[in-house]
Amino acid sequence: MADTPKTLVRRTPWPVSSSRAVVTPLQPSVVYASASPDALDDQYEGRAQGYTYAREGHPNADVLAQKIDGMEGASGGFILGSGMAAVTAAMLGCLKSGDHVLGGDQLYGRSMRMMANELPRLGIETSLADPTDVAAMAAALRPNTRMILIEVVSNPTLRVADLTGIAALARDRGILLAVDNTFTTPRGVRPFDHGADIVIHSVTKLLAGHSDVTLGYVAARDPEVGAEMLGTSVTLGLTPSPFDCWLAERGLYSFELRYDRAEENAAALADAIAPLPGVKRVLYPMRSDHPDHNRAVHLLNGRGGAMVTFEIEGGRTQTNALVQAAENIAFAPTLGDIGTTLSHPATSSHRALSPERRAALGLGEGVFRVSVGVEPIDLLIEEFTKAISAAKHA
Repeated sequence: MADTPKTLVRRTPWPVSSSRAVVTPLQPSVVYASASPDALDDQYEGRAQGYTYAREGHPNADVLAQKIDGMEGASGGFILGSGMAAVTAAMLGCLKSGDHVLGGDQLYGRSMRMMANELPRLGIETSLADPTDVAAMAAALRPNTRMILIEVVSNPTLRVADLTGIAALARDRGILLAVDNTFTTPRGVRPFDHGADIVIHSVTKLLAGHSDVTLGYVAARDPEVGAEMLGTSVTLGLTPSPFDCWLAERGLYSFELRYDRAEENAAALADAIAPLPGVKRVLYPMRSDHPDHNRAVHLLNGRGGAMVTFEIEGGRTQTNALVQAAENIAFAPTLGDIGTTLSHPATSSHRALSPERRAALGLGEGVFRVSVGVEPIDLLIEEFTKAISAAKHA
């Protein structure tokens, strides 16, 4: 019997092929071998392109980042382990103790928590102002303001920021403008085209679209700013999983189809539930009764997006009844899935805020946010009509 050929561990060569894979290969390796110390120097000192350690970058993250760069009209963006990791890279990569950051007053709940709790612990001053009012934002600036952070469309009240006005304000004052574009996506607006300095995404949501990855993305107009954010993310270990990057890239291929269908459904659902008994209000940017409708039409090019927020009459009894009656809609604190999901800000994204603070933001007990999916619209209307009726009669 012939002896089994002996090879050193990890030294079996990759099979050679004259054809190439149609699907991007998944590369989960944490480390990469270099030919020599000189070759490693060449990589670290920029004379050669290569990978060393996955915390510093890996192929699947770079492939995904380049695709989102193309969508956003950016270059040099990079992937992180979550949307909040992207916010963290922007904040800690650009700010230091003694700086001030001004945020929109209706940011994502965890972004609000970072502004309220985490940044002040590090000596970074924070405050909030209404991003739909440039005068209010200007009045809230301080001599040490280094950054403004806004969302184009706020979560979950769907207010539309005056992106163009705030960008002009930031440019005039020499302040970085960071824009979280998760809700609107590049399909709705490209913030760099309107003067933003930094663009942030929770790739977890609409871009990946299947609730099976957790990733973020951030890009800067200025390469030096981008390098500062990347260096911070590497040091803090905000590393993305290669498998999640691989899955998210797969999700991007259907993004435009998913987004357009969900947006069409969202507009129809908003109009269908608005007149129902027990509904106090419906918020959707393309509805004429939305407080920022005119700005939305101009800024978003007539695209309302895939989110609908509505408020019902009553309290916890009614909200419980609605969720239980909507048995075919996932009640989950997420958005952007290919299927429709329902969330309740008072008990999920904004639960850390006091009832008084939530009320000031228009987030009473009866407020729900719907992340509309691609299901047949008649089924969605039927399900929400039934659920709203159940709440009305609870």
